[in-house]
Amino acid sequence: MTTVVPDSDTVTRDALAVLQPTFAGTHRAPDWLLAQLENGMTGVGLFGRNVVSTEQLAELTGHLRQARPDVLVAVDEEGGDVTRLDVHGGSSVPGNHALGSVDDPELTRAVAAEIGRRLAACGVNVNWAPSADINSDPENPVIGVRSFGAEPDLVARHTVAYVTGLQSAGVAACVKHFPGHGNTNVDSHHALPRIDIDLETLHERELAPFRAAIAAGTRCVMSAHIVVPALDPERPGTLSPAVLTGLLRAPAAEGGLGFDGLIYSDAIEMRAVAETYGLEQGCVLAVAAGADALCIGGTPSDEAEVLRLRDALVRAVRSGQLPEERLHEAAERVRALGRWTAAERERGAADPAGAAGTGIGLTAARRAVRVSRPDDAPLQPLTGPAHVVTLSPAANIAVGEETPWGPGAELARLLPGTTVSGHAGADAERAGPAGLARQVLAAAGERPLVVVVRDRHRHAWMAETVAELVAARPESVVVEMGVPHAPPVGGTHLATYGAARVCAQAAAETLTGHRAD
Repeated sequence: MTTVVPDSDTVTRDALAVLQPTFAGTHRAPDWLLAQLENGMTGVGLFGRNVVSTEQLAELTGHLRQARPDVLVAVDEEGGDVTRLDVHGGSSVPGNHALGSVDDPELTRAVAAEIGRRLAACGVNVNWAPSADINSDPENPVIGVRSFGAEPDLVARHTVAYVTGLQSAGVAACVKHFPGHGNTNVDSHHALPRIDIDLETLHERELAPFRAAIAAGTRCVMSAHIVVPALDPERPGTLSPAVLTGLLRAPAAEGGLGFDGLIYSDAIEMRAVAETYGLEQGCVLAVAAGADALCIGGTPSDEAEVLRLRDALVRAVRSGQLPEERLHEAAERVRALGRWTAAERERGAADPAGAAGTGIGLTAARRAVRVSRPDDAPLQPLTGPAHVVTLSPAANIAVGEETPWGPGAELARLLPGTTVSGHAGADAERAGPAGLARQVLAAAGERPLVVVVRDRHRHAWMAETVAELVAARPESVVVEMGVPHAPPVGGTHLATYGAARVCAQAAAETLTGHRAD
């Protein structure tokens, strides 16, 4: 085990305090990480790789809390497509797009409160959510159904509802991705997006949900690795003083948003930062720009990496590149959030009953389903075995590949004898959309055909395959579980506005007329 050496060097402890690494492990954290928590590190991030069950997660976070009682334990639990608690089976609540389509802020508040109760019962006290991005570009590869919608007022009111619901359970909200990641068709996990809009549009559209969330008391805001030339022509938001200090921190009288809470960086190792600036320099520039906590989350960290980044920050202070008072200010903000979360836990805001589930997720998913039929004909429920084919796009990194999706399993349960198959873009590339459609039709035989897609408008192979299937079988059912931007097709068209497990269940119930309750 790494030896704990009390360090009286304030700069070194402050540098450790702003680092929020991830790690490998499910039941115990590595000894080195526990030692660094005792040395001054303040928090960690958890991902699906750290989660087996709610009971196991509570055990793991309790282990962390033994090393540091006020440790910050953060996850990406947006609900819907981006889930960590339900990474192995699919989320028990729908995501933002489904909630925005219903447009009932009280429902959104209740769903967020349920997420908060579950997180708090597991010992998680910071949620890197909600996404306050306005999905103004339908080709966006990384936001999509993670957004409440494309209208600023709608996104703002649901962002507020989510923040208030989540924080009512004693879990800090972290509104993201500032100053707005919706108007881009580039994924910052892979490259550096650029948003060419003027300041007036930025303030009226992208910033509206963040301004509302700050007024509602969000504890945290997460920066985005995007370049907005109207603010800074070179540096992405995470590394830009103009974005973090000049806009997010500055008072309203100076044209800013006046936020005085904690600023998290998006994951520093994402290519938008790391490939241009390097991990060490990216950390230094982010803190200098105004970030307080550095998320280091793509792959598990080890002690060598954490100490290397700590030392880079210390060297930057010693050389004058990073003002000591800026690093100390950042560290104090992180510690202050730790005190708030510890007080909320002591107060009992965490309701263990929330872990059992309130059923609000399925209720919300059912309300989000939209059905289209030619000439508005009534829906004819499926009564016998069907063939379900899922056309799967590659999942983005935020969603991950490990979470199952689609209504196939639930339809097979409700309609015994139903068969399920899945295809990806590589299958269409090999056989061509027409050839892939022939394979699907051969597998379906005489059974009704249910075609399940995700963001059909963004994937030509998917759209062409669906067109072939519907041309051959006009009565086919098409279930869109992404953004329903493409026109409805098929004899029956369902839109679920997300691919959560409860969205799949709601779709299956709608198609069969059977409900669990």
